Amino acid sequence: MPAVSLRPKSASLPAEIAMREPILVINAGSSSCKFSIYETAADRSLSASAHGQVEGIGEGGDKAARIEVADGGGQKLTDRPIDATDHASAMAAIHDWFGEHIGGEGGFSGVGHRVVHGGTVYAQPVLIDAAVLAALDELVPLAPLHQPHNVAGIRAVRAIAPEMPQVACFDTAFHRMEQALAQEFALPRAFTVQGVRRYGFHGLSYEYIVSVLPRVAPECAGGKVIVAHLGNGASMCAIEAGRSVATTMSFTPLDGLPMGTRTGSLDPGVILYLLQHEGMNAAQIEQLLYGRSGLLGVSGLSSDMRTLLASALPAAKEAVDLFVYRIGRELGSLAAALHGLDAVVFTGGIGENAAEIRARVCNDAQWLGITLDDRANASGGPRISGRAARVSAWVIPTDENLMIARHTRRLLDGR
Repeated sequence: MPAVSLRPKSASLPAEIAMREPILVINAGSSSCKFSIYETAADRSLSASAHGQVEGIGEGGDKAARIEVADGGGQKLTDRPIDATDHASAMAAIHDWFGEHIGGEGGFSGVGHRVVHGGTVYAQPVLIDAAVLAALDELVPLAPLHQPHNVAGIRAVRAIAPEMPQVACFDTAFHRMEQALAQEFALPRAFTVQGVRRYGFHGLSYEYIVSVLPRVAPECAGGKVIVAHLGNGASMCAIEAGRSVATTMSFTPLDGLPMGTRTGSLDPGVILYLLQHEGMNAAQIEQLLYGRSGLLGVSGLSSDMRTLLASALPAAKEAVDLFVYRIGRELGSLAAALHGLDAVVFTGGIGENAAEIRARVCNDAQWLGITLDDRANASGGPRISGRAARVSAWVIPTDENLMIARHTRRLLDGR
């Protein structure tokens, strides 16, 4: 593909969609590429102007790729099939849509990428150059199901617009501030030096929650807070004065809570058993742990919490019960790491939308000082605990893409 700039075709620009210094945010997965476009205001604040995704990358038949785009208010702008055999062609489709529909002062200011793993090196977002890209490649063994696609998205932009500034924003970075003991396994130190340690993930989500706490819940923003990011991927993080203290995910996004299709915490002896007595190989075990376990594995029905809550099947109830039980276990552990607790925040797809899960978690945690306000919880908060509760509880929607856009804007502005 010849190199072209990510600039709009000015002859076809509708004035009503013209934007000022837009930033493109990319979240590239194995067969999809989600994106958001943010406009920069005069005070350098950002607002979402469009979002969408290319799905079915590299797939054919009924699952052939298509691009879907909606404006900032959710009105659909585009939904059509495309030819996207890889991330480069998916990025070209996004570029073409932008050129046909979006106006502004000369195209994207830059592109921000969600990158799952930053290893021990990257504790802050970074402008991507050849050295950074090589370092991200070296981290692929630490996140083999995520990192290759993140890097593919970066390379796809470079193929289209080699001079476009790109910023990597890491899901692990927020947890690099934890004390060394919180990041270590009880393994020989040679493995720690090689990078076998607790990294933690969902950092961009936690960072966003920290950024809005002073506005939404100022009374606990500087205190001891546990944030529960509950979704298809689920984790929890203990935060004190805006800094990560401990988190449930560790070396990989498998650890901690049971998730949609992932096991959560698992005795390593189970892996040895599967290898030695079930005759499974590494690839089969990887697929089991990442794709066939969690809520799906326990229920035998679905990885979707909405489906499980609506089901009368005993196995569906068991999956929900296990999920709630494990949240309660981790809540106690993280409160211990904090030496106290001021607030609990629910976020993520389940955390924001499943009032029943929030209610069960809060009611089980009354011993911590949480008193649920049932009416507030049913309406989605933001505060869902009683005013007299010793530990408050909140529902705060996360926005990882906005966090990425903010980091990108800051680096591009040299701040």
